[in-house]
Amino acid sequence: MCQNLVRTLLLEAHSHTYKRHRPEQTMLYQLVERHYPEFLEQLSHQGKSLPKHVEKEFEEFLKCGRLEHGFLRVVCDDCKHEKLVAFSCKKRGFCPSCGARRMAESAKLLVDDVLSGYPVRQWVLSLPIPLRLLLARYPKELSKVMQIIHRAIATDVIQRAGYLKKQANTGAVTYIQRFGSALNLNIHFHMLFLEGVITQEDAKVKFSRVKAPSHADMEHLVHVISHRIAAYLERAGLIERDANSAFLDLPLEDEDGMLHLQAASVNYRIAVGKDIGKKVFTLQTLPAQDEDTYGQLAQIDGVSLHAGVFADTHQAQKLERLCRYIARPAVSEKRLSLTATGNIRYELKTPYKDGTTHVFFSPFDFISKLAALVPPPRLNLTRFYGVFAPNSNVRARVTASQRGKKSPRLAEQLKDPEQPYHARSMPWAQRLKRVFNIDITVCEACKKTNVKIIACITEAAIIQKILTHLDKQDSPITANSCRAPPLNESMQLTRLDDFVIQRDFDFGA
Repeated sequence: MCQNLVRTLLLEAHSHTYKRHRPEQTMLYQLVERHYPEFLEQLSHQGKSLPKHVEKEFEEFLKCGRLEHGFLRVVCDDCKHEKLVAFSCKKRGFCPSCGARRMAESAKLLVDDVLSGYPVRQWVLSLPIPLRLLLARYPKELSKVMQIIHRAIATDVIQRAGYLKKQANTGAVTYIQRFGSALNLNIHFHMLFLEGVITQEDAKVKFSRVKAPSHADMEHLVHVISHRIAAYLERAGLIERDANSAFLDLPLEDEDGMLHLQAASVNYRIAVGKDIGKKVFTLQTLPAQDEDTYGQLAQIDGVSLHAGVFADTHQAQKLERLCRYIARPAVSEKRLSLTATGNIRYELKTPYKDGTTHVFFSPFDFISKLAALVPPPRLNLTRFYGVFAPNSNVRARVTASQRGKKSPRLAEQLKDPEQPYHARSMPWAQRLKRVFNIDITVCEACKKTNVKIIACITEAAIIQKILTHLDKQDSPITANSCRAPPLNESMQLTRLDDFVIQRDFDFGA
């Protein structure tokens, strides 16, 4: 009896009701709202402008989670208790709310549907600063560069397993991260590789595990990758080399106004204002650390390869933490604060080797750093390779969701067995409950599960009428949220744990 009571209390303590995200009360939102129009005006005085997709990113961010721009009406059929659910922007640049939602969804997808039951090693490849800028200007070249990287690592894994490339294959999921810890533009790759190979014997799939790579293997790999990337970029005419040095073939005309912003962000420089071109101001509060403390690492000519993080078959929680880490949003609001002079202070996630713990930006330079982080449209930042590739013949047999060609889930129903099986995406309410333990179908007032969406409100006149009525009634639904508190230096951001922060995010329709 007591054990059941304790278990019930623990479940209630770990379950949460939906709480609307109020972006207008966050520092990031207020900084963008206040300084973005002035930043555009300053660019126009210089005869420059932002690309349309970057402008749209900022405009949609300012609408994200705001009831004034549309919402769903959710009502309990039993007690008629009502709540409004604001829409989210669903952008990929710097919105922490949508980024955290995407992070949680991606981690659950990978752990449950793709990587379940396999040991996984994370490989992280970083590029020299000039190549980061080159790939930012030519995003179409990312696919070729990633193919080079994947082939090199996959070949190494297969050979260490004692097979030839024709006899076995491996799989990987790669995330393209475009940001660094200091909000700098830093294109690098987080790759989750199977710690082994997949073979087919008598029409059956078999997994064979391999040992961890040695430091000699790492050095050989980084040497092969760096030379192959350089050779490809030279053949593509993107770099030119002579006997002594190499040069990037970047466009001289900055047609979209982004080249100088990206170049400044990549090189840790100030992009706008009177101090343009100078190094971003940093704060060093820790002593410098030895490179040996940074684990298994191989470097050559600015290309670094790290493979020191491993999740075994039984470590599902560790694998999910790893997936959440590599899919995390670019900006962390809890590390953002203001100085007494009105500048923005941003704390690094991990101190640099020289002891740097914080970077400082002027408001305009902060906006320029956000603009540089926005990915171009139609650029897929998550890639599947090897046995996990969409066109792989064994994908349906090696993944828990059985997605892909010849899926056994639909083998009897489909007339064409070659037609791929696509698992249905989770409904919004189920996603909230599964990822964040928030059951939006439960009414906060009567605790019954009879909550339904009754309307989608998008017309401005109707939106204004409803919100005005709720404000006059002092309704907790709006709580006068349109009037945000003023920015000030003493404003402190509460350091909450990862789960509590994410349960307050908006999950618009």
